[in-house]
Amino acid sequence: MGRIGVDIYPEQTGVGLADVTSFGKYLGGSAANVAVASARHGHRTALVTRTGEDPFGAYLRRALREFGVDDRFVAGVAGLPTPVTFCEIFPPDDFPIYFYRYPKAPDLEIYPDELDLDAVREATVFWATVTGLCQEPSRSATLAALAARQVDDPAKITVLDLDYRPAFWSSREDARHWVRTALAQVNVTVGNLDECETAVATREPRAAARALRDMGVRLAVVKQGPAGVLAVDEDGEVSVPPVPVEVVNGLGAGDAFGGALCHGLLSGWDTERTMRFANAAGAIVASRLSCSDAMPTTSEVEELMSSVD
Repeated sequence: MGRIGVDIYPEQTGVGLADVTSFGKYLGGSAANVAVASARHGHRTALVTRTGEDPFGAYLRRALREFGVDDRFVAGVAGLPTPVTFCEIFPPDDFPIYFYRYPKAPDLEIYPDELDLDAVREATVFWATVTGLCQEPSRSATLAALAARQVDDPAKITVLDLDYRPAFWSSREDARHWVRTALAQVNVTVGNLDECETAVATREPRAAARALRDMGVRLAVVKQGPAGVLAVDEDGEVSVPPVPVEVVNGLGAGDAFGGALCHGLLSGWDTERTMRFANAAGAIVASRLSCSDAMPTTSEVEELMSSVD
C-alpha cells in the first residue's frame, strides 16, 4: 500500500537533466516497485494505491498487470495528475531525484472507507510505507489498514517501510510522531540510517535496531549502504556485508531488497538467509538502469549469491 508514479529516467549517465537528450519511461514508486519485486519471486501480489485518470494512470495499471501485480485496488482520482519522477545518474553514489506530485499525489487520496479490510487482514504479508502517513486522508487509511492486522499473530507479517522523504513532510519531528504511531501496529521494519533516525532519533545502527525492537518490532532491518545490512530479531543480530557490483543506478535497490525480504519471510527462511538474499537482490538492481523493469527473478539472485560465496 502506498506510492506509485511514472519514473522518467535519463538514458545518459553522468549528465545533468539540463543536458539529457533522451529518457526511458518506467513504472515507479516504492510500494509499486516492492509489489513488482515480490511478484518476480512468484508471489500473489496486489497493490493498494491511486493514480490520476489520465494516460499515465492507464499506463501504470497496465504495467502492474504485465508484471503480475493485481490492480483491483488501484483507483483513479479525477482532477489530479499521475505523478512523475525524474532523476540524475552520477554513479556510483549520487542519484538526485525530483518528485512531481502536484498539486497533490493521487496515492495520498486513499480513504479509510474505501479499503477492503478483509483483503488487508487476509494477506500473509502487508507492506505499508511512511510516505502514506504524510498527509490525510492517506494517513488515516494507512493507520486503519495497519490496525486491521493481527500483529500478535506470528503467521501475519506487517511491514513498515520507513521510506522517509523530507520533501513530503513539514519536518522530521512531524514524521517521527506519525511513524511512532504506526510502529505500534507492525512487527517488521526496514529502513536506511536516515530513515531510522526519523523513526527513533538515532543513526547508530545497533541503537536504532534496539530502539525499534523495544517498540515492539519483531524484526528490525537497518540498511547501511556500503557497510551492508544489520538485522535484529528475537534470536539476536545478523550482519551481512554488501555484494560488490558496478553501480549504475542505486535508486531501485531498496525496493528490490524489500521484495526479496517479503520472499524470505514468506518462505520461512532464517534471518541470515533472508538478509543475504535481499542484499543480493538489491545489488542486482543497483547494477541496472531502471527500477521495476530491473527487478530480478529468484534464480538471478541465487546465481549472484553463488558467485560471491
